[in-house]
Amino acid sequence: MKYFFSAGEASGDVHAAQVIKELLKLDASAEITFLGGDRMAEAAGHEPLIHFSRMAFMGFIDVATHLPQVLGNLRRAKEAIRTMRPDAVVLVDYPGFNLKLARFAKELGIKVFYYIAPKLWAWKEYRIKQLRRYVDCIFSILPFEPAWFGERGVKVDYVGNPSVEEVEEVLKSLPSRAEFLRRHGLSERPILALVPGSRVGEIKANLPVMDAVARRHPEMQTVVAAAPSIDKSMYGAYTSFPLVDAATLELMAGAHAAMVTSGTASLECALAGCPQVVCYRAVGWKWAHDIFLHILKIPYVALPNLIGGKIDSQTRREVNREAVRTGVRGCVVPEMLVHNCTADNVDRELSQILEAGPAREAQLGGYAKIRSILHTDSSAASNVASILFRKLS
Repeated sequence: MKYFFSAGEASGDVHAAQVIKELLKLDASAEITFLGGDRMAEAAGHEPLIHFSRMAFMGFIDVATHLPQVLGNLRRAKEAIRTMRPDAVVLVDYPGFNLKLARFAKELGIKVFYYIAPKLWAWKEYRIKQLRRYVDCIFSILPFEPAWFGERGVKVDYVGNPSVEEVEEVLKSLPSRAEFLRRHGLSERPILALVPGSRVGEIKANLPVMDAVARRHPEMQTVVAAAPSIDKSMYGAYTSFPLVDAATLELMAGAHAAMVTSGTASLECALAGCPQVVCYRAVGWKWAHDIFLHILKIPYVALPNLIGGKIDSQTRREVNREAVRTGVRGCVVPEMLVHNCTADNVDRELSQILEAGPAREAQLGGYAKIRSILHTDSSAASNVASILFRKLS
């Protein structure tokens, strides 16, 4: 059978690569075409049609600035689908681009599956109509999603969370601390990891704040997690701390604490057992923060909080009013969002988890709860491959 995968960023590349590996175990003669990165290329045995480094644009301004490239990527992907006529199109996250492919493929009569669905329970719920119309089934990775999507008429199969096995796999194969330090030229001092994201816009917005906070802690050895898709020279505009390239999980697993841009990395950091402060600056204006909170339909942003956070009897507005003042409370990890993401605010939260005490212990306890919630008997990737193969056979 023929499969077309589309993953537009680093985390999607990792998740899709695992599915491709499992799918080839079931269907050794599978023909796979994909938009993605090096992990998917390794799994499939050939290069991508388009590398995700040419696709990873975030936000209206970033997309508008690169519009000719975005449209060119879309045209090339559509032409490949039209020519190839795959048995299935498998979309991985990246909804702004992938939903356009969903419509195109569905109109050609091709089955469409979505792995790691758009977070419509948080915002942009209007996209639910597109999912109902153009997607045959969602492979859900969050335990609360099947009920939410199901109530809105979308077919969903819960497959488990891919970050769980991916982190476990990395932790099992970790080199010794001495070897990790030697390999990356680091000293024995405790590590403070800066994880500013995998997109240029995220790095530009968040790394300067992280750098400013880290300089207040000279007792720590600060190291920046560099994304494989980003030109390493770009980091030099925002920090002089050393980089560890394409080894974010290993870095977080060996770090004493971390500052992490909101996204998949915050969940990976939790699963790796590293206390963290979640940052999401984008722009630093209070009015932007107020709009941000108004359009969100959830009390938290970070995945560790959405999965393991305590949502009590307060309304979303009341929770977010407290967030405006001090950052979200009653959750697993502190979230410093938009104009709250300042050096002073982030440092206040970071200082509480650098030392042994209630804040650090509370996070580690919350991490244990998250692992328990996300535990499944088989891997998400193998579940996706099995369901996909069964539906097409």
